[in-house]
Amino acid sequence: MSAVSSRLPVFPWDKLEPYKKTAVAHPDGIVDLSVGTPVDPVPALIQEALVAAADSPGYPTVWGTKELRDALTGWCGRRLGAVDFAHENVLPVVGSKELVAWLPTQLGLGAGDRVAYPRLAYPTYEVGARLCGAEAVVYDDPTELDPAGLKLLWLNSPSNPTGRVLSKDELTRIVAWAREHGVLVFSDECYLELGWEADPVSVLHPDVCGGSYEGIVAVHSLSKRSNLAGYRAAFVAGDAGVLGELLQIRKHGGMMTAAPVQAATVAALGDDAHVTEQRERYAARRAALRAALEAHGFRIEHSEASLYLWATRDEPCWETVAYLAEKGILVAPGDFYGEAGERFVRVAFTATDERVEAAVKRLG
Repeated sequence: MSAVSSRLPVFPWDKLEPYKKTAVAHPDGIVDLSVGTPVDPVPALIQEALVAAADSPGYPTVWGTKELRDALTGWCGRRLGAVDFAHENVLPVVGSKELVAWLPTQLGLGAGDRVAYPRLAYPTYEVGARLCGAEAVVYDDPTELDPAGLKLLWLNSPSNPTGRVLSKDELTRIVAWAREHGVLVFSDECYLELGWEADPVSVLHPDVCGGSYEGIVAVHSLSKRSNLAGYRAAFVAGDAGVLGELLQIRKHGGMMTAAPVQAATVAALGDDAHVTEQRERYAARRAALRAALEAHGFRIEHSEASLYLWATRDEPCWETVAYLAEKGILVAPGDFYGEAGERFVRVAFTATDERVEAAVKRLG
């Protein structure tokens, strides 16, 4: 039997383990700025909603409750500017990483098909292509790609790892090109509510899509905005035809969001106050780390949004990783996200205030 895992690259985070051991050995302990996992409490109103729905002995539905679909469509209209949005335009998923990894397979792609994603990108886009046997291709500008055989185009704005934001004009141009060539666009917008020096726009905004969702789907997550990484709460929104097909496939696959998580998602999307509070925490941490890194000789590029600083000392990224590990600070090497990142590191500002302060002191 051929192992499917043989199609996949080495799991990148395993390569960091030796440097993590070095950082852990620091007298004041490790400051882990690598993975970017939320560390702040889940807001009380979300926890309360989860607990209230804990007595859920029956199977949940893949499409979610009416209350969840109402919350998803309402949020897309209020926050993304989507118009004439119906329940058929939304679908909950079990965390966005699951969706990204298995989407090409669920779309029926395989040998001879091509999946494109940014040259610097979240590694799971490539993993999704490899899992189904499609060809993975990278781009700087997607409209310069050969559209022959191109079945799926990933956009990512704000970008992980660079924090770069695609402007409304760029998005409009790309969507028009993709529609002209019959290429399905999935736009990963999981950091959309974390713009710092730019105001990210969704592909679902009428100025971008012209009020039609044909051929476009946006991916959103509650992991960052609401500290719900542990809940695996995410959703996709857009083309009803595409989502209807995914719904049928996911019903057969049993890809159901847990009922208590559905209830928690309704509460999370109905409240903006906790999002504002969390943004303020991240803004303070971002400012402190950016100032410390720049004073220490780093250059920050892009980083106008998301939860990361894209930093360089103009040296190979693993030398920077090793250098910072000696100071007890663990960061992600840029080549995790593609060869173009080989002289950068990604610095997450998701650590606690106390740990961020420790990193600032060590850099000082």
